[in-house]
Amino acid sequence: MSVYRTPDSRFDGLPGFPFEPHYVEQDGLRMHYLDEGDGATVLLLHGEPTWSFLYRKMIPPLVAAGHRAVAPDYFGFGRSDKPTARGWYSYDGHYASIERFADELDLRETTLVVQDWGGPIGLRLAVERPDRIARLVVLNTGIGARAPNEEWLRFQAFMRRVDTEIVAGQLIRISLVQPAGDDVIAGYDAPFPVPESRIGVVMFPELVATSADHPSAAAMLATREKLRTWDRPALVCFSDSDPIFSRRAAEVMAGLLPRAELDPPVEGAGHFLQEDRGELLGARVAEWIHT
Repeated sequence: MSVYRTPDSRFDGLPGFPFEPHYVEQDGLRMHYLDEGDGATVLLLHGEPTWSFLYRKMIPPLVAAGHRAVAPDYFGFGRSDKPTARGWYSYDGHYASIERFADELDLRETTLVVQDWGGPIGLRLAVERPDRIARLVVLNTGIGARAPNEEWLRFQAFMRRVDTEIVAGQLIRISLVQPAGDDVIAGYDAPFPVPESRIGVVMFPELVATSADHPSAAAMLATREKLRTWDRPALVCFSDSDPIFSRRAAEVMAGLLPRAELDPPVEGAGHFLQEDRGELLGARVAEWIHT
């Protein structure tokens, strides 16, 4: 299998990112993760086309509140290895790698934070492995067997047109509400210096179940049904300026989870609310865990 490994030098001097890398190996592939602090674990799952860099603002307030913050990079993203065969990527494969990661680190009584693709992956982990997950924090995501809305379909069509010419940092920039410096945008670009490094980014939109006969649909619909009886605490916290996941989407998600608490919209934040309002979110999650 052909695999691209981003040179370590690409990650030197990233702004606000002093964290040491950690790695586990799965079937010859190296998965990167951050592991900061001590105490009860908070597992932070990113989306597309981001990586653990997205959580750099949330980690310090979580650690300061006495938590251990763990943030993996999916295969194809961040400092993790990147298979270059498009057929390697699947919803089941991504899920299996994160379930295995949770087992390898023996994560227990975990607070799971999910956003974007972290939702389908992490929500499935919550229902499949309740021995690992004690509570959920749901940020700007969903799960089912249809496209979130027309805006998302336009995004999928755009990704098909640009393919491996996609520039991850520019995609982040146009999604943000708060200003971000060129050094921050370069941080989102860092893992993806060449076309073969971007196959995972290109494939994620293709893995979203947009109909009942999509290859991802059965597992996503099964997860959605199991969430209806998931009896653990959950916090649903969406932003006020996400064109894909609206306030209505937040209400639907909160209605799906029996013990959900729905927060007011996070003001001044777009789809990547961890970048726009990360410090606030880190403090809010820490506060909620302790209530």
